[in-house]
Amino acid sequence: MNPANGAPTSSVILPASRSIAEIYGSKPGATANKLGSYLYTAVYQSVCVSTAMFLTGQASNPLAARFAAGAGYTVTWASWLAAAIVPGALSLAVIPWLVMKLNPPELKHTPEAAAFAKDELSKMGPLSRSERIVAAIFALVCGLWVASSWTKMDITVIALLGGVLMLITGVLSWEDVKGERAAWDVFIWFGGLFKLGQSLNDAGVTRAFADGVAKRFGNFGWVGLFAIALLLYFYAHYAFASITSHVVAMFPPFLAVLLAKGAPPGIVVYGLACFVNLAAGLTHFGTTPGPIFYADGYVPLRTWWKVGAVASVVNLTIWTTVGFGWWKLIGVW
Repeated sequence: MNPANGAPTSSVILPASRSIAEIYGSKPGATANKLGSYLYTAVYQSVCVSTAMFLTGQASNPLAARFAAGAGYTVTWASWLAAAIVPGALSLAVIPWLVMKLNPPELKHTPEAAAFAKDELSKMGPLSRSERIVAAIFALVCGLWVASSWTKMDITVIALLGGVLMLITGVLSWEDVKGERAAWDVFIWFGGLFKLGQSLNDAGVTRAFADGVAKRFGNFGWVGLFAIALLLYFYAHYAFASITSHVVAMFPPFLAVLLAKGAPPGIVVYGLACFVNLAAGLTHFGTTPGPIFYADGYVPLRTWWKVGAVASVVNLTIWTTVGFGWWKLIGVW
């Protein structure tokens, strides 16, 4: 539920994966296939799924929600979770199994990992005062995100409230805030990219693109056009090194052309918003954690792209069958 996938993945998930691999003597190079190569590919693909499951799972998700709101469709934290939880949970169950078939580890059983985690947890001891405060603030922020559709509080305001509370309580110092280079990068680029997308829309660029696509595929109904648009939108991510830049460039025009064709807003909004996160698994540069995972050297480029290509087909199948069926059941479309 973090508002970006880079920080928690690189600071928590990646070190944990590396530690587990090293416990079993799996390091980049000759022993990578022992366990590390599988862990890295499975975890990365799972991260791409988990970011699709929450409005706050990735920096571009709220941006997509803003674009949807501009088109007259409201997305809340709770409505996003309700739409994504079923197909997301199924993808999370299937993807690690799929990766094991495509990039099998030499070790299939790792009982020492649980013992290692338990031992490390006991060494940490009870929660400190700062850790209890952080847990309370985290619970508060998550609760306010869930209730945002009733309280009408903007999710950005809620996130800033959490940051302010950590500063007031002393959990964070201003030096800590200044030192978070990655967070400031997101802050600056997110705002700039959002305004860029808004300016392109105001200038009529997205509408012109939408009209061009509508003319090119004018003989298609909204169902056929939606299928074509989703495939183009999904696999266009081979050309993007950022989910946010993909959303800025392609979400508004594809949304416009599909709505103009009479497609139900819900299926279009959630389809485009969720699928772009899944598409990040195609390459080793598809989203922020990708280059960080790849740089450790456990997974060859060919293996990374092979797993990404097959996982993309499986994710698309799950989300366009079970996902669309679930959305119909809960009234998204």
